[in-house]
This record gives sequence, C-alpha cells and structure tokens, in this order.
Amino acid sequence: MSASFRPSLAVLAAPSQRPSRQPTDARPGVSGIDAAALAAWLEAHGQPAYRARQVLDAVWRGGVTGWDEVSTLPAPLRAALEAEFRFDTVADTDVRDADGGLTEKRLHRLSDGLSIESVLMRYPARGGRRERATLCISSQAGCAVGCPFCATGELGFDRDLETAEILDQVRHAARRLAAEDARLTNIVFMGMGEPLLNLDRVLEAIAALNDPARFGLGARHITVSTSGVVPGMQRLTALGPQFTLAVSLHAARDPLRDVLVPLNRRWPVAEVVEAAREHARVTGRRVSYEVTLIDGINDTPADATALAELLAGDHAHVNLIPMNAVAHTPWVASPMPVIERFAATLEAAGIRTTIRRNRGQEIGAACGQLAAEHAGDPAPAIVARRRARLVDESARALRGERTEGPTTAVAVGE
Repeated sequence: MSASFRPSLAVLAAPSQRPSRQPTDARPGVSGIDAAALAAWLEAHGQPAYRARQVLDAVWRGGVTGWDEVSTLPAPLRAALEAEFRFDTVADTDVRDADGGLTEKRLHRLSDGLSIESVLMRYPARGGRRERATLCISSQAGCAVGCPFCATGELGFDRDLETAEILDQVRHAARRLAAEDARLTNIVFMGMGEPLLNLDRVLEAIAALNDPARFGLGARHITVSTSGVVPGMQRLTALGPQFTLAVSLHAARDPLRDVLVPLNRRWPVAEVVEAAREHARVTGRRVSYEVTLIDGINDTPADATALAELLAGDHAHVNLIPMNAVAHTPWVASPMPVIERFAATLEAAGIRTTIRRNRGQEIGAACGQLAAEHAGDPAPAIVARRRARLVDESARALRGERTEGPTTAVAVGE
C-alpha cells in the first residue's frame, strides 16, 4: 500500500496502543497469491501446467485444512508447498453462536499472536427471498480511528492485515457453510479496522474474491465500509469498482461527529459526503450510510433533520443501527420508538432508510467486542476517565461547540 493511505508514524500514543508487529511466520499465505504468480512458481519447480488448477481448487474449493490433506498432489510437491506457503494464516481460538445458530462469531489468532474477528450471519429463505449468508470480516488488527462507541477503538491499532489474513477469514466461513451444503452470498468489510487505511491489501483481497478462478463472488455482493478516509474514497472512485461503498456517518453535524468519529477533524462531514456523492455519480452505485444511534446523543429530531438535509437528493440509502453496549462509554442504544421517528423523518425527505436489528448481542457480535473481552477489562480508573471525557465532549457537541485537538489515537496522513 502507498504511504498516502497508511496511518502516519507520528503516533499520538494511547495507553492501550501496542507497537506495530509483522507476522512471525515469514511464509506468505497461499490465498494471497494470484493465479499467475502461483502458476509461475509451479513452473519454476518443474510442475505441469495443470497443477495450478489443482492447487487453486484445493485452496478455494477443496474443503481441506492443510497441505497434507491435498490428496490430488504428489507428496514431494505438498512438502514444497508447505515449505513455501502457509495454507492458513488464521486459527480459530473462540467460537460463539447466537440467534438459534443463525449468528456465529469467531476470534481468529494470527501468527504473531494478535487477534481479529469475523461474524457469519445466516438469513433463511423468506418472503420470496432466497437463503443468504453474509460474512463480516476484518481488515486490520485493531483500529486507529478510535470511535468511542466501538469496542475495537478501545483496543488501539496494531497493524494492517496481509491479503491472505483477510481472505482466510472468508475461506474458514466458506468451508463451514460447504459442510451444510450452503455458500457465502455476501461479504462486508465492516469488522475490525478501517479498510481504506489498508486499501492496497483490501483491493487485492477483493480481486481474489471476485476472481472466478479463486472465490468467484460477484463484486455487487461485496461491501467496503469507511469512516470517511476521503483520499481512499477518491482513489476508489477513480478505479470505478462495482462493489458497494458504505460510509460510517453517525452524525451530520461536525461538532458531534468530531466526538463520534475523530477522523472527522481531518475530513469533515461535508467533505466525506461530497466524496461519496462523486463516487455514486461515477460508478452508478448507490452509497450506503451507517448511523449508529445513541440515546440522547445523535438521535434527536435536530439530528434527523440535519441528516435529511445533508443527503437530500442523493443516490443513497441509510441504515440505522442501535448502539451495542461498550464497557468504556457512558452511552446506551436509542429506544426503538426514537429510532422509528428518526427513520420517518428521513423517509419523509425521500431517503430510503432501513432499521437494522442487532444480531448476536449475547455473544458480543459487534465489532471488536469479543477481542476486547479476551484482551481483558481496562482499569476502572481508565474507564472512569474515558466516560467523564465523553460526557464532557458530547455535552459540548450538543451545544454546537467543537472540542480542540485530535482525539484519534493515530494521526492519518494523506
């Protein structure tokens, strides 16, 4: 990835932040190797051309979990592949089910000991719609953006994921579904991390997911979320992708969004929405906006009106999401009647709106909750200071005051 979209090394170090680490196993994950590079490696090792197809089938469609299980390949080649490439780059360390088995959250351990999450959500066939399975995946270990209502923000930022570490979350879920004679129908980059701060790796992963020789999922079944990294959004627009762009907006007023999405201090809300508007114009694809609603903070009639005015006339769709409980915040989810009134305001302005019901609340299915649980509770004094700061900053924001200074743990450079 170019330096333009990486978190700056000028770190405003948060107590929870840990030094960036690289994978301790130097072998690349085989899922991150494209078909041409794999074919070249096999040719260099004296293998016939058809071996590339056999390896790709084993990696993406075989249901096996290691090189030693790939019975279509001769033992010497399996040994050579094992020495050169990791078959898997993630290992499941905690698996939790909810919603009668429809929601499944997995904590994956990486080779350097860091943890990331993925969530598989099954949707049974209903009302003429076919059965679906959506996987929410991570693009970074931790997150530098530091949204205070998100459990991942509490963990700080460790490092970008490699392409294979992104893809292997998908391969694990696909293997589980294949055992049920089912398949993934949608993939959303809405797990841990800010995808547009690891954009090169995310784009490589999407290319693999979209490649018929590898995973073969249509681009329109893939959604990439961002908290508003405008240079990354502009880069995507120039590429003209057909996957869906989702913007984590959460507030239409800058003083409040400064608190809820600290990146707003670098790229204010109007600039973010203008970049999304241009993306929709160039690609012809509708942009989705995600708004997590917090009781008494961003769910007021004034907030609904401000959002309706901001998005008026846009090719957009808004998802309203009740906040999931996070230990270090003083906030709770908006009551459903309040969310419904908020939605009605947007609908009356001609903005298509969906109220999302949270899945897997009893297993911590929201972003970063399971990883935060495994990391351990922060000291009570730290929690108390965070809560007091958020109470003060949100009160000032509701008065229209913008707090000074960056609140994100990592400065983001262009």
